[in-house]
Parts: sequence; structure tokens; C-alpha cells
Amino acid sequence: MTVEEELRAAFARHESLTPPAGPLRAAVDRIVVRRRRRHRRLQAGAGALAVLGLLGVAVPRVVPSLGGHTATAEFLADRVAPSGALNVLLVGVDGAPDPRVGGTGSVPRADSVLLVHVPADRSRLYLVSLPRDLMVAIPGHGTDKLNSSFQFGATASRPDLRRGYDLTRRVVGDTTGVRIDAGAVLTYPVLRRLTDGVGGVEVCLPERVRSVHTRRVFPAGCQRLDGTGSIDLLRQRYGMTWGGQDRDRNAQRYAAGLLRQLDSGEALHNPVALSRLLAVLGPDLVTDTGDASLPDLLARTVQASRAAPVGLALPTVDSPKRPGNLLLDERAAPAFLTALRQDRLAEWAAANPDRVTALGSQR
Repeated sequence: MTVEEELRAAFARHESLTPPAGPLRAAVDRIVVRRRRRHRRLQAGAGALAVLGLLGVAVPRVVPSLGGHTATAEFLADRVAPSGALNVLLVGVDGAPDPRVGGTGSVPRADSVLLVHVPADRSRLYLVSLPRDLMVAIPGHGTDKLNSSFQFGATASRPDLRRGYDLTRRVVGDTTGVRIDAGAVLTYPVLRRLTDGVGGVEVCLPERVRSVHTRRVFPAGCQRLDGTGSIDLLRQRYGMTWGGQDRDRNAQRYAAGLLRQLDSGEALHNPVALSRLLAVLGPDLVTDTGDASLPDLLARTVQASRAAPVGLALPTVDSPKRPGNLLLDERAAPAFLTALRQDRLAEWAAANPDRVTALGSQR
């Protein structure tokens, strides 16, 4: 059963409690028809909904009211009753061409690897950056940088983002010791369309950033960026104090701003706006919902989106033998990974405030 059919079945089960849901059903049906005509293995509507849900967005708000009460996240969560922590892998790839920001599309590389941890208590989201230059064991390829795992997987036979994600997921799971429950690959074109589709994203920078690609200057402070500007910022690492680590922090800031925009805007508050957003994203989004259904994933993440997310990074140190490469910090990484595996990141962050990324303005 496809995700769209699963959603429609869920609505049907609760139809006796709802007023007429004709407009919503029509919107869903239109999406299904368009996807089937394209004969795509990955359906854009399902992928877009999954990624928004995985980021912790309150998608259930579009469900019609139930018996005079708003169909909120609590309604869905009470009926799905999920439990346990959730780990979602988001991989930002620079391989897809986007000439607006100087993309070539020659070789797919994972320039941003973000693990979204949703604790069992659904208190908030933890955005954990895994640096691209971290030396890791890659099955079949020895030891290499983390971003190489995506390249090795994607180019095993022909460029394939799904294979790149699968190998990266395996490497991240082996490195951290946590189960990856779901994930997505976000190319530059997809990110650009998503950002523009929600009306831009506010990103709060602690210091000025100058693009080495377009010469654009991003001033310190909070600023709303369109899709092209967001991608330009997310690509920057040269000329920054901590290079790739600063780029990872800016990826966290972008994710936090996207969450705020999705929660405050109208894109997810009515079926028509949601349908437009799905159409804008198109079929290029690669997603993985794992063993769970979309309603399960939404129920597990929606509560956590209500509090400001926390930005963290896997503790690393520079390699003494190979400058530019990173190794796990033998003093700090074990405690961090234990906290991640045992769902105690709140305690770890409280004990290590200097390792928490400042994400800017909050809701």
C-alpha cells in the first residue's frame, strides 16, 4: 500500500467523527493521479510529506476538525501510540546541478550529514552534525572521509542517490551505534524549491559570511533568505573560522529556521497550500521511511517540534597525521555517543553548554 493510500485509509477510519472532508480527499486524489502518471519509483507527494514530518512539522493540522475540536497532533498520536526515540538521517548533496549557485552536478558528495534525534519524551529535536571530513570505516572501501561514503555508493554502477544514501546510512549507523529509522537526500534544487515554496527561511548568523562562489555577503544577525541565497550560504566553508564545521553549524541554523517557517506559515495549514508545495518539490526528493508508516513518523516527531531545537556536533579532533581530516575525540566522543544511544542528549547538552550551537531567534 502506498503512503497516499495509507493516508486516505486513515482518514476513512475516522470519517464517522469528522465533518465532510471532500476538499482534502480531492487534493490527495489529485496528488496520487499525478504521481501514478509519472511512473516514478519514489513518489514526490509521499517524499515531501515524509521529509516535512521527519523534520517535526505539525502536518496533522490539515486534518478536518473532529466533533468541534481541532484535529491536532494529540489526536493522531493517541491513536498511533508510538514510543521510543527516533533517529532520522538527512544528507545534503552537492552533486545535482544547480547553475544558480555554481553547481556542476559532476560527482555526488555528501557535504552535510545531519542526524535528527527525536527523544522518547518528544521534548524537542536534537540536530546532530556529523562532519564530512570525519575518517570512518566504509564497507568495501577501507577508511575514508564520511562524505566519500555517499560518492562510493552513488557511483557503484551509475549515479544513484538512493544507493549513496543507503551506504551513508550504514556508515553512520556503524559509526554512532544507533539505528537509523528514516531519512532523506536533499539536493540543491530540492532545497531551493522547498525554501521558496515556504516563502523563504530566516537564518541567524553569529558572524558575517562572504560567499566564495557568488561574492554575496551575508551579514551577522538574522536574515530571511530565498532558495538561491540559502544554498549559497549552505555551501560556504572556505574563509570561515572553522571551515566545514562552521558550514555544519549553518546547516543546523537553516534547519531550525525552516522549522520555524513551516510552523508559522500557511503551507501546512490547509490542503490546497500543501498540494501546491508538493507540486513545487516535484519527483526529485529521495526519502526513506524505514519500517514505519508515514502516520507513525508524523506522530513520533510532531510533539518534538514545539520546543526550540538544540544543535550539537559529534565531538572530533584534527588528525595529527593527515591535516584536514578529523578523528573522533577519544575523550568526549564516547560519552556523547553513549548519551545518543541511551536517549540522554538533554543531560549531555546541559553538562556541555560550550558544545551547543546557537541557532538564533526562537519561537
